[in-house]
Amino acid sequence: MNGLDGAWKALGRQLRHPSGVAGRVIGHAMAIANRRPNRIAIDALEIAPGDVVLELGFGPGRAIKQLASLIGDGHVLGIDQSATMLAQASRHNRQAITSGRVELRQRPFDALPWPTASVDKVLAVNTAYFFRPDAIEILEARRVLRPGGLMALYATDGSVMARWRFSGPDTHRTFDRESLAVLLRNGGFDDGEVTVTRVDIGFGIAGLLALGRKPIGIVGDRQARR
Repeated sequence: MNGLDGAWKALGRQLRHPSGVAGRVIGHAMAIANRRPNRIAIDALEIAPGDVVLELGFGPGRAIKQLASLIGDGHVLGIDQSATMLAQASRHNRQAITSGRVELRQRPFDALPWPTASVDKVLAVNTAYFFRPDAIEILEARRVLRPGGLMALYATDGSVMARWRFSGPDTHRTFDRESLAVLLRNGGFDDGEVTVTRVDIGFGIAGLLALGRKPIGIVGDRQARR
């Protein structure tokens, strides 16, 4: 492996789990790169005053701030595996955290620390690349959703990711429309509960927006329906 290949792999690892000085720089880059995907996914969630909204992988915390501006007397929850991102997002949302409207935690996504059926909406932007093959992260997101709740998951189309040298198979799992739908189905959503739409991010970048809605009458389960 030459030096350039090593640099691309290091970037991929930082995107997966930002840390240290390089992670802080990655956080600032994420804030720019995720601006339009965040807006598209948040618009799709149709946030209402009083909603409890959870973000999986809040990164530098820009979407958290946008969500906090929409929920009125609701509550925004966020979880990220990176201590560097927790520090950056906490600084960016200090006032909302102090007021109790925002709660951020550093933890894995495979055992969410909130009760079943306690969340109205779930947001996950550019994090599905790092989810486990058994889709436990989706299972957990579906578990905490209330009946009728909605999850919005954005990922850049795999045909675009293939051109980016940092998104190798050792750090990123890539998706097309069908495989992204399969991820949600493996996470407990039925076919009729899932839609995947191709969206234009600009600059020649195609994205995928997946929506999964938990049916009325379903409180929560941890078993995928395959």
